[in-house]
Amino acid sequence: MTIFMAIEADRLRLAQLLSPAFPIGAFAHSQGLEAAISAGLVTDEASLRDWIEGAILHGSGRMDAIFLTLARAPGADLPALADLARAYMPSLGRAREAEELGRAFGAQMAAITGQESPLLPLPLAIGLATRGLEVGDGEVLALWLQGLAAQLVSVAVRFMPLGQSAGQRLISGLAPLIVQAAADYARLGLDDLGSCTIGADIASMTQETLEVRIFRS
Repeated sequence: MTIFMAIEADRLRLAQLLSPAFPIGAFAHSQGLEAAISAGLVTDEASLRDWIEGAILHGSGRMDAIFLTLARAPGADLPALADLARAYMPSLGRAREAEELGRAFGAQMAAITGQESPLLPLPLAIGLATRGLEVGDGEVLALWLQGLAAQLVSVAVRFMPLGQSAGQRLISGLAPLIVQAAADYARLGLDDLGSCTIGADIASMTQETLEVRIFRS
């Protein structure tokens, strides 16, 4: 296999691991978006775009991207990063999401590779799994953030409701923002950790108290 073919194979592996079809159960989580829709904070395509942009630029997308990048570094202290990632979680629901999806991701990787993976929050588990791929951090983060956008759009399609075509139009329109954010986050480190999405954090806490809900977080 030529070097070019090996790199392309790694890109295919990356697309597989970060595909919404990779069976870890991400479809069951809304990161509080269900509560925001229920409260009338997100009502249409425009307000949904604002919500997703906030997550990518100032909230869970930014934080998880930094942790993912840190975990890809050779020699990264994964147990310490896991403790720090858990400490930064703004709600019980978000913490459970990261742990449950991280556990499911590790189980899938073990089934694929035949090697057991440590139990890590999802961004760190993905960082570890992609560490050996000949793919740059920016490319990994772009697919990661694209997956987050697709996850949240899927929530809206099922619950607002939002039409399928409107959802795909929204994801397509976010591409320039995602590419730029991925490039920016690939250069960040521990000193850059921090978020400011108070409304989304409150929504993720409110999600835990909904009497009737579709999503786990």
